Amino acid sequence: MRVVLQRVSEANVKVRGRVVGEIEVGFLLLVGFTESDTVDQVEWMANKVIGLRIFQDDSGKMNLTLDDVQGAILVVSQFTLYGDVRKGRRPSFVAAAPPEVATPLYDRFVAFLEARRPGRVATGEFGEIMDVALTNDGPVTLVIDR
Repeated sequence: MRVVLQRVSEANVKVRGRVVGEIEVGFLLLVGFTESDTVDQVEWMANKVIGLRIFQDDSGKMNLTLDDVQGAILVVSQFTLYGDVRKGRRPSFVAAAPPEVATPLYDRFVAFLEARRPGRVATGEFGEIMDVALTNDGPVTLVIDR
């Protein structure tokens, strides 16, 4: 499982021109899965994301959590996180989980996030072509693998 986390001041995702998910301050999570990923990995990742202290405190140090700043989460599925470009000019996506494996893992990830925090969790639409817009705050971007 791979997550690209961006700390944002705002973000939204559109499908066919319609906004399906949007947040203000919080995390935009681009999420990809492999066929060998498990529910335990999904739960670990949800807990890791929620507990990260990457918002600035009054001293300017990354010391505050998402809950401390009353932030929200926008989760967007992105199989291209497992694109392999080492050979040739076209990415290979053989490491990315097929939809029948990735969909339930994605749904569980969102459910874990919703169950473990009081703030809002918005999503894109799994398997759809999406337009994602964001304002990266910092910029702060982390790649988390599990």
